[in-house]
Amino acid sequence: MNTDRHTVDPKLLEILVCPVTKGPLEYDAEKQVLVSRAARLIYPIRDGIPIMLPEEARPLTD
Repeated sequence: MNTDRHTVDPKLLEILVCPVTKGPLEYDAEKQVLVSRAARLIYPIRDGIPIMLPEEARPLTD
């Protein structure tokens, strides 16, 4: 089984914004997610590809 972590292209991270708020996202490499603090949503990253669909996001809990 391949356990290597996928990485997201840094240039892609620079242009991605939250689809709900159009605000900035924070990349959590350890959890492989993008966090929108403004929308309080967490977007998953699967196989190195950010899934930027609001229906795929889960609520941010602190």
